[in-house]
Amino acid sequence: MKLIAPSVLSADFSKLGEEIKSVEKAGADWIHLDVMDGHFVPNLTIGPEIIKASNKVTDLCLDVHLMIENPDQYIDQFIDAGADCISVHYETTTHLNRTVQLIKQKNIKAGVALNPATPINTLEWVLEDLDFVVIMSVNPGFGGQSFIPNTIEKIKALKTMITKKNLPTLIEIDGGVNEKTIQKISHAGTDVFVAGSAIFKSSNYKETITKLKSKW
Repeated sequence: MKLIAPSVLSADFSKLGEEIKSVEKAGADWIHLDVMDGHFVPNLTIGPEIIKASNKVTDLCLDVHLMIENPDQYIDQFIDAGADCISVHYETTTHLNRTVQLIKQKNIKAGVALNPATPINTLEWVLEDLDFVVIMSVNPGFGGQSFIPNTIEKIKALKTMITKKNLPTLIEIDGGVNEKTIQKISHAGTDVFVAGSAIFKSSNYKETITKLKSKW
């Protein structure tokens, strides 16, 4: 099953609850929340309180993407706030297996995100423990960026690795997902599509999500 996960980074934060309800009604499958610390990425966004507030207005899976240094220190806070899935960046933690287990021991889905220049073989010895892998198809930090074309080959290579190991691990793509790019991204082997500006900057959320789903 393929899933659409609107990224609230592109939503109107003055009415965030309404925005989340609107995309849920429009056909969203997950809600993607980008947590940025101004250190690992050049932007500051949200913390556990926004996750908690989001959890009050939707029953959809809250997909929390931690783009922060020292994620181990904050994982429990995001779980307590209502995160259903948590992904950490490979580039932010020295002991990746330990970090993944911190998430999984709380019965939360665990994922690892890879920056565009980070090779997939960094996951070889932790892949069996992951529920999903987030492939960044833009450099993290800001919404509205263009899709990096060579990401397609990276998705294909990861899909091959997952298939060879006979794993149920999902591939999530984050960055530059829109009506023009989603088909080739899907055909490469992607399962979860994070879309921010493509949805929240459109005039009709339901129409946009329906169009995105029709192309995979």
